[in-house]
Parts: sequence; C-alpha cells; structure tokens
Amino acid sequence: MKIAVIGIVIEKDRGAAGAVNEILSDYGDYIVGRMGVPDKSRDIYVISVIVKATNEIISAMTGKLGRISTVTVKSAVTSVEV
Repeated sequence: MKIAVIGIVIEKDRGAAGAVNEILSDYGDYIVGRMGVPDKSRDIYVISVIVKATNEIISAMTGKLGRISTVTVKSAVTSVEV
C-alpha cells in the first residue's frame, strides 16, 4: 500500500458533488484525510483526498471519479510503502 494525494476539481455543476461523494464513500476505508474548498463565486469546488491504498485501488477510484463529466482528477502517488 502507498500514500497518495488525489486532487478533485468540480466545475460548473455542483450536482456532480453527489456522485463524487458516493465514490469517495465507497472507498472510505482507504481515505486518511479529506479537505474541500468551495469557490462559489466561480462555481468551482476543489477536494483534496489523502489515501493509503494499493496502486490498483487508487487507479480504480480516480478512474471512476474521472468519468464524471464536470470533474477533473489528478493523483500523486508516493513511493512510500505503508
């Protein structure tokens, strides 16, 4: 298992937040921490998630998040084994 940071940006459609939260809930056992920062004036919502998981689990989670139309996802996976 590795430590990773996943950055999630939701643009223009706050309704996508429900789908994002559902996926994050599905992977809740791997989430170490989470922080959300809304910029309501620009209709942009940013969520950073720290996870402890295998590369396969991280890829599966980011893949599901990335398939949501108004969501952009980037991940940084460390080389730290935990």
